[in-house]
Amino acid sequence: MKTSTLAEGLKGSEIIKIAGEVNALKAQGEVVYNQTIGDFDSSIFPIPKELKSAIVDAYNDDQTNYPQANGMQPLRESVSNYLSRRLGLDYASDEILISGGARPLIYAIYQTVLDVNDKVLYPVPSWNNDAYTYLARNRAVVVETKAENKFMPTADDIKPHIQDVNLIALCSPLNPTGTTFTKNGLLEVCELVVKENKRRASLDLKPLYVLYDQIYWQLTYNETKHYNPVELLAEMRDYTIFVDGISKVFAATGVRVGWAFGPKHVIDKMKAMLSHIGAWSPKAEQMATAKYLKNDVAVSTYLTHIKSELSFRLVEFYKGFTSLKAKGYNVNAIEPEAALYLTVQFDLIGKKTPSREELTTIKEVTSYLLNEAKLAIVPFYAFGTSRDSNWFRLSVGTSKKEEISTIFELLENALRKLS
Repeated sequence: MKTSTLAEGLKGSEIIKIAGEVNALKAQGEVVYNQTIGDFDSSIFPIPKELKSAIVDAYNDDQTNYPQANGMQPLRESVSNYLSRRLGLDYASDEILISGGARPLIYAIYQTVLDVNDKVLYPVPSWNNDAYTYLARNRAVVVETKAENKFMPTADDIKPHIQDVNLIALCSPLNPTGTTFTKNGLLEVCELVVKENKRRASLDLKPLYVLYDQIYWQLTYNETKHYNPVELLAEMRDYTIFVDGISKVFAATGVRVGWAFGPKHVIDKMKAMLSHIGAWSPKAEQMATAKYLKNDVAVSTYLTHIKSELSFRLVEFYKGFTSLKAKGYNVNAIEPEAALYLTVQFDLIGKKTPSREELTTIKEVTSYLLNEAKLAIVPFYAFGTSRDSNWFRLSVGTSKKEEISTIFELLENALRKLS
């Protein structure tokens, strides 16, 4: 029996499909190095002890009834102060909306600023914009980015479409690549948006908004610096809706505390939208997060620790791919900048397996790596690129330091078998 046209047309997750193959191998007793999931092994990366303690205290204090629709006032004030201290951004508590992680907020942005059949521009690879565009019944304008630009969109990519779109969805640091906007790269995009909005204002047209997902902004490494539209161009404040939260930086993906901030009239409408869905974060977690974000010493200590641990893993994987490339194998990687992802390339189409079967698709390459090297990674086509893109996302949030050398031994052995 059929469901709605909307439900019938929704695509399944490619990552879940790969997870099915991983689980099948595990069921056969195989050891699989699963670097697919954008999450953390909580035995390796537990949430901050101060946050955990505050959550327990909040439940013991019976903070278990309905929270405020836009988020508990103490948390909105705490987020406001945190943004001011750490990013130099001045947003009042009534310009901030709390939700159960970032996903409901992204959905609400689409539903709030877009009408049916409005156009959304988003770069690929990127996480889930295709699904949100589909669910909001919008039309996609897809920009396929280039490796030479670290898979970040440029002003030149966006400019041809600027007058036709109603929302530009951006993410930096980017999931799935772990790369970031340069200062000039983002500034050029912002200048396009401001110029276009001046044109629209003169014609009394609806503004062009930017969804700026910066959920990974605190996880940058070495000389990499995070930039945001409002700090680079003050006029962008009227057009930028930020998405942020604790999920990634504090390894708290299951705690479900996210926030959006931006123009008050947009935030108010998003609040109204989500109040009918009940997408709020649990009250106890909100009160605990409000307390934790005020503890600068604990936050800074945890940030130093998690960044060190993630950076070590990313660098070790990067070194491993650099070594394989130097040995003549058809692999590559982009130097890690942020988040928990490494962008890697396997140029294996046309190669023949030990059983003399030719690898003709990226799906076959993915399966070969899984079955021969026991390495599970996600091809970029799962993030919207063309299906012949030979780039992949490798996530390190579940990796153990002592296993990395073994992974590369297995990987080199699998690559050596190809002819």
